[in-house]
Amino acid sequence: MAGISHYQLPLPEFDAPVRALIVVSPYYREIADAMISGARAVLDQVGAVTDLVEVPGALEIPTAIGMAARSGRFDGFVALGCVIRGETTHYETVCNDSSRGLTLLGLEGLAIGNGILTVENEDQAIVRADPDGQNKGGGAAAAALHLIALSRKYAPTRQQPTPDPRDNDPIRLAGRLEGTTGA
Repeated sequence: MAGISHYQLPLPEFDAPVRALIVVSPYYREIADAMISGARAVLDQVGAVTDLVEVPGALEIPTAIGMAARSGRFDGFVALGCVIRGETTHYETVCNDSSRGLTLLGLEGLAIGNGILTVENEDQAIVRADPDGQNKGGGAAAAALHLIALSRKYAPTRQQPTPDPRDNDPIRLAGRLEGTTGA
């Protein structure tokens, strides 16, 4: 769209290392490789440790992220793929369901940058995937980094309760003793 500029937030800074997982569907290999390159370049800017896993299609991306999230090994995720409109309604199913899956995982608290392209044709995909162009892979990585920063900022703080001296009774199984004498 001519005349309108796009603002990009500066990348967050991290006190502790970031571990990110890129989950990609290489169905269109050249597009996927360009997006991976863009994502890695952005993740490298903050010194993130990055792993990569490939899945057959865009529909499998949310499932793979959910599985990896349960391992507790990753701070955030970058979802990369490309869906090009065809002659059937399969396009809408893949676009809607992969996006919905990522959104649901995000609402559960996962930091996910969604870089699944949904385009009308190959030319649109090439422009959006190009790391020196629109760099949607890099944009998805940046989104994941911003969400990781937010998740760290709003992480629950666990406060230790003040010990009660009455809780030191070795015989009591539950509850608190009443009075000053034991059983």
